[in-house]
Amino acid sequence: MKVNKFDRFKFQPFIIDSLNKFGFYSPTEIQERMIPIVLKGESAIGQSQTGTGKTFAYVLPILEKIDPKRQEVQAVITAPTRELASQIYHQILKVTENCSPDSQIMTRCYIGGTDKQRTIEKLKVQPQIVVGTPGRIKDLMVEQALFIHTSKILVVDEADMILDMGFIEDVDQVAAKMPENLQMLVFSATIPEKLKPFLKKYMENPKTVHIDPKNKAAENLEHALLPSRHRSKKQLVHDALLAYNPYLAIVFTNTKKMAEEVAYYLNEKGLKVGRVHGNLNPRERKKMMKQIQDLEFQYIVATDLASRGIDIEGVSHVINYELPTDLDFYIHRVGRTARAGNTGIALTIYESSDEDALNKLEKMGIQFKHVDLKKDGFVEIDERNKRKTRVRKEDEAAKTAKTLVKKPQKVKPGYKKKMQWEMDKIKKRQRKLNQKKK
Repeated sequence: MKVNKFDRFKFQPFIIDSLNKFGFYSPTEIQERMIPIVLKGESAIGQSQTGTGKTFAYVLPILEKIDPKRQEVQAVITAPTRELASQIYHQILKVTENCSPDSQIMTRCYIGGTDKQRTIEKLKVQPQIVVGTPGRIKDLMVEQALFIHTSKILVVDEADMILDMGFIEDVDQVAAKMPENLQMLVFSATIPEKLKPFLKKYMENPKTVHIDPKNKAAENLEHALLPSRHRSKKQLVHDALLAYNPYLAIVFTNTKKMAEEVAYYLNEKGLKVGRVHGNLNPRERKKMMKQIQDLEFQYIVATDLASRGIDIEGVSHVINYELPTDLDFYIHRVGRTARAGNTGIALTIYESSDEDALNKLEKMGIQFKHVDLKKDGFVEIDERNKRKTRVRKEDEAAKTAKTLVKKPQKVKPGYKKKMQWEMDKIKKRQRKLNQKKK
């Protein structure tokens, strides 16, 4: 039997059994560093990119610490979106289904878009783990239906998103009802300045775990660039999807309006397309996520809501219809594919105005393959900055010629011709050398 390296954390048998069942035998870096801190009861801030296994970095040690004999709230986990909260909840359920009958752990998920009154009626028995969106957890607390004052652990997942979406005040009100010796665990891709006062209020000398990846994106991920060249970008997306014939592809746009436009265009062209963005009402979003999980769609058009935290399994291709204004979101988007050892392709359709952003991504370590779409599919093309390199070499040739043909104090007849002849000779020699190298 394969040795499970999680054994060294001395987890209960049901946790190790679940990990073996999932095929997880070695902790990721964030899990390696975070699990001992959580087990010790210390507060911590964890920063890592998407797809690094941070959910299990807090879920596993929290489950280890839950006392099944105490029927009261012992841990509260907040997430910015209903989809992410549901995802965390279902991951906990998968682990706890291996609990023995006498040590069952009760977990409940509280999110908007569900019947609040029915939820309140069911809270006669308090769960041991609460997962949910900050607003709904706060509402149930205000209604005096959910008693979170007994919980000594609070997790704030995707904290920068919670801040961006205006939910930090709700989290603040929830945290204020908890014990003074609260263990707070904050996970975030970035720590914005506006988040720091909240952290300072509840966390005294927290441990900080920052996983700065050696590679900004997965190694088994191919990054490709497709120039729009004044062609219809919607048509290019359509043709790219047909050329790739993906298992499952996500097309990312920057706005909800553009997501709708692209989805409508692809539907009109005969492709069955799913949509994930903030304009869908709770019922539509829940139905859409279920259809996606049931593999009813081969193509999904989404905003960055789907790039952070929401785990859509089996994504083989990501297409950036447009580059995000915050380039960190490029990493989040392409992180939806090439997960768990699988390969993936991330295609970006770019315009000349995207040049600065592409240069920044290259400085971040992204290596792009340059492609174009022809009738027979994708073909490799020259790099977009090859012409600039050629011009630079010609400038160098001119400088060399000027050093060889010194300008006399008195300009003699034929000086300019001689200079031009010398420059042409050097350029010709340079071209021959370049051909030999090729």
